[in-house]
Amino acid sequence: MSRLLLLLLTGLVSLVIAACGDDEEEPAPSANEPAATATAEADACSPEQLELTTDGTLTVGTDKPAYPPYFEDDDPANGKGFESAVAYALADKLGIEQVEWTVVPFNASFAPGPKDFDFDINQISISPKRAERVDFSDPYYTAPQAVIALKDSGAASATSLADVADAKIGVQVGTTSLDAAMESIKPSEQPQVFNDSNDTVRALKTKRVDAIVVDLPTAFYLTAAEVPEAKIVGQFEAPGGDDWGVVLEKDSTLTPCVNQAIGELEDSGELQQITDKWMGGQAGAPELQ
Repeated sequence: MSRLLLLLLTGLVSLVIAACGDDEEEPAPSANEPAATATAEADACSPEQLELTTDGTLTVGTDKPAYPPYFEDDDPANGKGFESAVAYALADKLGIEQVEWTVVPFNASFAPGPKDFDFDINQISISPKRAERVDFSDPYYTAPQAVIALKDSGAASATSLADVADAKIGVQVGTTSLDAAMESIKPSEQPQVFNDSNDTVRALKTKRVDAIVVDLPTAFYLTAAEVPEAKIVGQFEAPGGDDWGVVLEKDSTLTPCVNQAIGELEDSGELQQITDKWMGGQAGAPELQ
């Protein structure tokens, strides 16, 4: 073999070895990787993958009594009322046909510790302090606050938040209405705090307080059905907004799936349709500045 031929063969072998080495280098990222990631996330939220309190059943908590416009006939399971309709729409998006309701007192829903529900829906405002103890979904509603007073009360003629500052104000314990009253109305005396909505309404009826502060949808219901001798003095925005979210156990694996379901309801317009159907009366209350 000639020297020249030997050199040519040696060079050819080197090229072959180098080519083989290139084949073992890390492959370039595929354009399909984002789609694959989205598919994996969707698979994690498929019905058979959801970690539920009871297999195959979505357990939903709320307080009792369950008032309109959030629930009708004190029966969350009938699908009527704003929050009942939202809960069933979420169940549908999660692919779960069986829904069971359980009674959970308002304050217990966001107390720390294990939960015996998958999520709780009960006009619960999202706040940083509560979020230290539980998970919140993305908001499904943003509520203004409202002042209610008996029609023969001096507070009934108020046209501004300052006009209500000297009134005796009542609120339900654990609600954001207390913070809203303190920050926006700036009352001259500490509001009276009551254990539940029944006690709060009773205090208004018996004139233990001049006015109560609740979210606006509740105000419409109370003045229409529970306390027709009262009126909505006006509505006002809660500081920072009053976003409502469903409550889940802290670090629940269900939280991202519920958020995905809420996003789908928003994108499709279904959430807005539910809101318009059950919460459409808000424009009738004057605004207090």
